[in-house]
Amino acid sequence: AEYMGIQFVIQRHLSCGTVKMSTTASVQTATVSSTYTTSLRFAFGGLSCMAAACVTNPVDVIKIRLQIQGELAAAGAPKVYNGMVRGMWTIISVEGPAALWKGLFPSLLREASYSTLRMGLYEPVKELLGATNPANTPLWKKICAGATAGAVGAGIANPTDLIKVRMQAEAKLPAGTPPRYHGTLDAFKQIYRSEGLAGLYKGVGPTTQRASLLTASQLPAYDHSKHLLLKHQWLQEGRPLHFASSMLAGLVAAAVTSPVDVVKTRIMNQKPGQHLYLNTVDCFAKILRSEGLHGLYKGFIPNWIRLGPHTIVTFIVFEELRKLAGLPPI
Repeated sequence: AEYMGIQFVIQRHLSCGTVKMSTTASVQTATVSSTYTTSLRFAFGGLSCMAAACVTNPVDVIKIRLQIQGELAAAGAPKVYNGMVRGMWTIISVEGPAALWKGLFPSLLREASYSTLRMGLYEPVKELLGATNPANTPLWKKICAGATAGAVGAGIANPTDLIKVRMQAEAKLPAGTPPRYHGTLDAFKQIYRSEGLAGLYKGVGPTTQRASLLTASQLPAYDHSKHLLLKHQWLQEGRPLHFASSMLAGLVAAAVTSPVDVVKTRIMNQKPGQHLYLNTVDCFAKILRSEGLHGLYKGFIPNWIRLGPHTIVTFIVFEELRKLAGLPPI
């Protein structure tokens, strides 16, 4: 009987140890799985936006040109670019088709940093705010998560955005005039040499504000409209649903961000020593005074046309990559 009692105690201890080891292993596996899932969200977010940037770069170039055209000039001043389509044709005629791909490399660098962060942070921040059920998450939590993710990404990636804007803004130069920068690396060096580290973060205020507004409108608009369509059974999970939700998200994002996008472009495009605008508020005020409300919506059509396809490509690629990796959809 004593032997049987000892055997029972030993077996009980072994059993408890096995349970403890099994529980610890399960927790470690869950932690690794969670980290892996989060890492994939970040990577797929960046890759999907890089794919979209390759498609929409020509529209981005004409958008930038339209935004700086007639800077602080009175209404009726002569225009080089008359709208998006004719403007693109002007660029092709004067500078060649390759000009529509100006700034592509810094644009890809920007998406690889800024969009990796904003797309990857959106869901973790949303979960921190208490969003446990994607189908029934309040809109305000999605907006707050988007604003936070966008601001963090833009604040860190500002130098790449600055260089992209400056390279895309440069039109054909007179014969013998050297370009502002001989490539992306040269731009980094020149800006740091002539303007210091602060020069690389010129326009970080409006850039962060724009990114915050963009992500707070684009991602929640996609997320919310998608789940509304699913809830009412108008569409099922798949590409048609992703396409419809992306189109709406692109329109909402363009309407919300256009004024601050113009301000961001103007401030970033200033040359060293040039102080047309003191800050975001000053830039808004001067544009309204000199160009009217229309000035804040310069380049709206290309901005929308860029954001529309950009949003569609981004979310379709993002959802497909998640599906391939076995991750749940947004």
